[in-house]
Amino acid sequence: MQEQVSKKGIWKVIGASSLGTLIEWYDFFIFGSLSVVISTKFFPADNPTAAFLSTLATFAAGFVVRPFGALFFGRLGDLIGRKYTFMVTLMLMGGATFLIGLIPSYEQIGFFAPLIVLILRLLQGLALGGEYGGAATYVAEHAPHGERGYWTSWIQTTATFGLFISLVVILLTKLVLTETQFDQWGWRVPFLLSILMVYVSYLIRKNMDESPEFKKAKAEGKTSTNPLKESFGNKYNLKFVLLALFGAAMGQGVVWYTGQFYSMSFMKTVMMVHSDQADTILGIALLFGTPFFVVFGKLSDKVGRKWVMLIGMLLAVLTYRPIYQAMYKLSNPDLKEEVIASRSEETKQQQIDDDLLEVHTINRVFTDGTTLKEEHRRYLEKDGQAVIGEVKMLEKTTVHLSGGNYVALIALIFIQIIYITLVYGPIAAFLVEIFPVKIRYTSMSLPYHIGNGIFGGLLPAVSTYLATTAKTAADPNFYLAGLWYPIIISAVCFVIGALYINKNMVAKDLS
Repeated sequence: MQEQVSKKGIWKVIGASSLGTLIEWYDFFIFGSLSVVISTKFFPADNPTAAFLSTLATFAAGFVVRPFGALFFGRLGDLIGRKYTFMVTLMLMGGATFLIGLIPSYEQIGFFAPLIVLILRLLQGLALGGEYGGAATYVAEHAPHGERGYWTSWIQTTATFGLFISLVVILLTKLVLTETQFDQWGWRVPFLLSILMVYVSYLIRKNMDESPEFKKAKAEGKTSTNPLKESFGNKYNLKFVLLALFGAAMGQGVVWYTGQFYSMSFMKTVMMVHSDQADTILGIALLFGTPFFVVFGKLSDKVGRKWVMLIGMLLAVLTYRPIYQAMYKLSNPDLKEEVIASRSEETKQQQIDDDLLEVHTINRVFTDGTTLKEEHRRYLEKDGQAVIGEVKMLEKTTVHLSGGNYVALIALIFIQIIYITLVYGPIAAFLVEIFPVKIRYTSMSLPYHIGNGIFGGLLPAVSTYLATTAKTAADPNFYLAGLWYPIIISAVCFVIGALYINKNMVAKDLS
């Protein structure tokens, strides 16, 4: 009977912790999911490529400050408790997300638009830096002995499920609104909705109790008086912090962001897959892949954390290039046979202030069911003569996949999600177990958020830059250039983890 009560209690902990963490990840990922749209709202429109790269850099900035959030909130969590700390991070994250939805566009307030966005992204990063360590530690300290991998893996699902929810909200918003409405103001809706979800999570979290391990340590007077010094000033603990980072967290970070963010950016900006279709494909892969976080978390309780995580990294190193090569071929029109009889072209004009916008559209159909739409735009004066000067958007290509190609792309994304579940499912339990209770929040948060915030968070911007540079240099395999970053980081992490991580890496109280 006691076991049943215990399991019921842990499920309450999981539910309350996961809901709040899911919402924080939703808030964080809304920005990334809408990066293509945001680049046209908060940055100058005269250079779309530079605007998109600036948006990715702003997105990355939120990741870069996550280690600082880990230090600040981790210290609070070890000093005053887990519950209070991640209540504060929840409110900070929700408030910043809500305010992003209210910022005027670049055309309205100029340079202040990207500046305010950057500041709010930094606040989001600080909040997330404190949230994850608190939630993972809180759940682990409630978990029964020998089952930490299983129970903490439920927290791991929240990051992926938060991205999934963000995609669903965006797609539903687009479904309800017209394309023009979404472009003008509808993109703000997912940001503004977050405040309602945060409020619900706050009501649930405020009734939670502090973790039993922390309460016991506090009652016995064994909490830390200086978590930062004891975590990083002590050579023994610092060694574990560094090993956790370079032997596990940095490889996990790049695998995570390659499978979920670089793949989405790749579909939209390299494969030219329609935004809605790309979001749907990623959403389906996430839906089918998410349960495997729990599968591999539970497996790590039986066989150990080390090789479950390292196998995920090794598979990524060996197969990323073939996977992305296969993805690119699915949409590349140069490799397809066109149904010439199905080609159609039309030209339309519409009044835009004092000018006319001329849009020449070409629709092409291929034998495998792929359709391609090309839009060539130019602004004309009223007398029909072309305006001398820079044209805002010259050309836009959109690809729609169907049938076997559509299923194949879902499968290729799903494989990458499986790699994510291998590396991410066990890592919370792994990090919790190698640090003492008194400095656990601080010690585990820093390597996790450097691995994910720095190495992982920079991946979309760095990989996109590498691919863009290779394309400018006329490299025929430019679309694979961005993969060198996650491949090299994962390979280095695999070697360090394989050589130096061992089963004796367990928490020791050095007080």
